Amino acid sequence: MEDAVVTVIFAWLAGADQTLGLPSYETAGAAGADLRANFEEGARGGLVLPAGARALVPTGLRLEIPVGFEVQIRPRSGLALKHGITLPNSPGTIDRDYRGPLGVILMNAGTQPFTVNHGDRVAQMVVAPVIQAQFELAQELQDTERGEGGFGSTGRG
Repeated sequence: MEDAVVTVIFAWLAGADQTLGLPSYETAGAAGADLRANFEEGARGGLVLPAGARALVPTGLRLEIPVGFEVQIRPRSGLALKHGITLPNSPGTIDRDYRGPLGVILMNAGTQPFTVNHGDRVAQMVVAPVIQAQFELAQELQDTERGEGGFGSTGRG
């Protein structure tokens, strides 16, 4: 089966470093395209994120997502493993009708300060299909074998 391709349109924000390029897939089989920190001129020295802190890191981009899709923002596994850098709202959802600046909420769950440098790959974006549901109210729900059991009710592991 051939991979499907959709077009996401980007626009640069004023003051963005366009030499960093658009998000890109680092390998042919990658599901996520890497997003880079793109600080405005004058702030390109980077950002120190103390242990336990979070910050909104700019990408210098706005985007237009096609009808029927969303963009999910996810952590990069290497940053999470090596430094404890994650996204507190992972996956972050960008709705197709949003046209504001694309930023990434980074959180330092590690024990040491972490410096986000201009141009660093800070997250990955995944373009995903969206299905909107129709919601209905019922007096009763159908029974299942599991029933109301939750939070560990199916056993360990």
